[in-house]
Amino acid sequence: MHLLDLLAPARVHAGAKASSKKRLLELLAQRLADGDAERERALFDSLCQRERLGSTGLGHGVAIPHGRSASISVATGAVLRLSEPVDFGAGDGEPVDLLFALAVPEHFTQQHLVLLAQLAEMFADEDFRARLRTAPDSEALYHLLADWRSGHSAPA
Repeated sequence: MHLLDLLAPARVHAGAKASSKKRLLELLAQRLADGDAERERALFDSLCQRERLGSTGLGHGVAIPHGRSASISVATGAVLRLSEPVDFGAGDGEPVDLLFALAVPEHFTQQHLVLLAQLAEMFADEDFRARLRTAPDSEALYHLLADWRSGHSAPA
């Protein structure tokens, strides 16, 4: 499964604003739920439950909040690039400005780990992170993510 399979352009937003980690998780749950209020609440609860285990902040201004939920039947992703970084409790102490949220069905175990590994690989690339941060808008951000492939990032 490619990370693009998880995304839709409507779930990628450059220039998002949030005042706190909780508000970020609310925004991500809202994007992941695609307008379904009941699913949104379940996804928010799942993301919060995972964060209580420890921050999903990877460092370098990146976080990958994720959770499992019985309220969905397919894996879904949402991406926010913040206009102002927010403290997310990352191990390096840096606030985050790039977030890729992942929601997977309850039964996804191995697939969940594979997707998280792909996200970690993608965000480990300093050049790719820089391009994500300088993409002019949500559409350009989506296309950068769409062009990324495991094993190497797309050329500039």
